[in-house]
Amino acid sequence: MFFRYDHEARRMHRRYWKTADRRAADRVKLDRLAREIPAVVPGAAVAADQPYREEDLAIDFAEDVPRLSDEDIARIVAMFEAAGAVAKVSSIHVNGWFGDFDKLSMTRRAMAEFFDRDIDAVRDDIVFAGDSPNDAPMFGFFPNAVGVANVRDFAGRLPAEPTWITQGRGAAGFQELAEALLAARE
Repeated sequence: MFFRYDHEARRMHRRYWKTADRRAADRVKLDRLAREIPAVVPGAAVAADQPYREEDLAIDFAEDVPRLSDEDIARIVAMFEAAGAVAKVSSIHVNGWFGDFDKLSMTRRAMAEFFDRDIDAVRDDIVFAGDSPNDAPMFGFFPNAVGVANVRDFAGRLPAEPTWITQGRGAAGFQELAEALLAARE
């Protein structure tokens, strides 16, 4: 899913991977998991930003709750997968959804639909920044992929690694990248 506001037309464009009916059916299953996972995995919680998510369920394991063990995180992933969902670990959440899409497939669609760009033709011109395993498809596709330092927490467990890693973690790493890009323009 992605949104883009068209200032000229004064209209928000929304694109979804699935139909409205399919999203509604999947939401029923995700809502069930939102009740079941915290009941089975002590300390896990539905993410605070869940009301703003349309296609996934985010289970918090380190943002607003004390960090859970790797074993508990694996249990959350297993519960999503047992329900037939895709599950990806980020630095703070396990995100689960139904469907065969990821950040790269939606980025590919956004670039084609909104920017009339073939992502394969411009991939060398794009810098992607991420911080966790759910960014691996982007790390593997973009030669100029940057991971903020906390991506090192997943060393050896990513299907694709970023080309560069910042010194700073989280927002400090993103700031470091932004400053490097601005300095390179001068």
